[in-house]
Amino acid sequence: MIRRTIMTGAAAAALFAGSLGAAGAQDTILLGAAAPQTGPLAGGATVTHWPAVRLWVQQTNEDGGLQVGDQQMTIELVEYDDQTNPQQAIQAAQRMATQDEVDFMVAPYSTGLNLAAAPIFAQLGYPMITGTAVTDQQPALAAQFPNMFFVLGRTSVMAEDTAQLLVDMRERGDLGDRVALVNVADAFGIEMAGISKAILEENGFEIVYETSYPLGTQDLAPVIDGARAAEADAFIAWSYPGDTFALTDQAIVQNFAPQVFFTAVATAFPAYQERFGDQIEGVLGMGGVNADDPAFQEFAQAHMEMAGQAPDYWASAATYAALEILGQAIEGAGTTDRAAVLEYLQDQSHEYATILGPVNFNENNDNERYWTVGQWQDGVFRGVASQGRDGVTEVETFDGWN
Repeated sequence: MIRRTIMTGAAAAALFAGSLGAAGAQDTILLGAAAPQTGPLAGGATVTHWPAVRLWVQQTNEDGGLQVGDQQMTIELVEYDDQTNPQQAIQAAQRMATQDEVDFMVAPYSTGLNLAAAPIFAQLGYPMITGTAVTDQQPALAAQFPNMFFVLGRTSVMAEDTAQLLVDMRERGDLGDRVALVNVADAFGIEMAGISKAILEENGFEIVYETSYPLGTQDLAPVIDGARAAEADAFIAWSYPGDTFALTDQAIVQNFAPQVFFTAVATAFPAYQERFGDQIEGVLGMGGVNADDPAFQEFAQAHMEMAGQAPDYWASAATYAALEILGQAIEGAGTTDRAAVLEYLQDQSHEYATILGPVNFNENNDNERYWTVGQWQDGVFRGVASQGRDGVTEVETFDGWN
């Protein structure tokens, strides 16, 4: 487990100035982060998680830091690679708390790693604002872990909105009833597939092909072959980044072009469009943003300048927003005392200004405002379904691989 400490020029200067001042005066907030830099989810974290975390630290320090009571405090970031391993994520959190003595920690990347780390975050007393955890267990988790908060939304609603898009397309004559439903076999994929299957069947769709595959599976040709042989009208995959790319690649190779082609995590990645170009016009996936929102465009430009790559069109902004919320809660509480900051977060009267728009936590969840489904349209992944967010675009029919 390798520690990497990142300090911007502004933070380094502040720390040096502080060392010349009164002994014991703290003017730096130590922020710990553990997420994949190796392992199956490293590709996704490299797009969605790490650049957003580093950008928030950089911009916060460039603005002079956080105003905490009568102190202006800059951020020092300590990074660990959890290797896409739940046990490593737990050990990293323990080490950051007990050895590095970080003031706050960034929630891990992905639903599975967040669920694995939730007990240790709670045990250690750290607020856990998740930007990449999607689960229908949110109310139960928030009750069990009152320090855990969710920005990205609930699985059942995402599955419902996906099914409703299929219903709408069927009613206008653009879609049949036959659905192929596949998933990555981890906490996220298993839960999403189970909920999705029930909702689709309730709406009169026939699941003609169903399978799952282990996280990190390289050869997904049999999955596409099975869906194609079943003559599915719609293909829905609750997938993670590696398999999202592999499934799309195989669908193109095998010329499997159903009326709906839906892949989940990483469909919103700019690299997805860079890899497949105009062929993905009409492909559906999880999430979305209002790509025309000036706040998102400003974030995307800063992300490109700092990381040399664009953010994704979904959870990059949610990860950044989670840190915006943490920063505003620290400033609102006027202290770096974690218990006081947690109490501030639990107060449902507080609203947070983020690049997603306003966020309010009701029972530790922003249940009323989040993106659910997006689609590639004219080279941009646009939100076509949401809960309470502005800028929804009408869904278009997938016209096959160009």
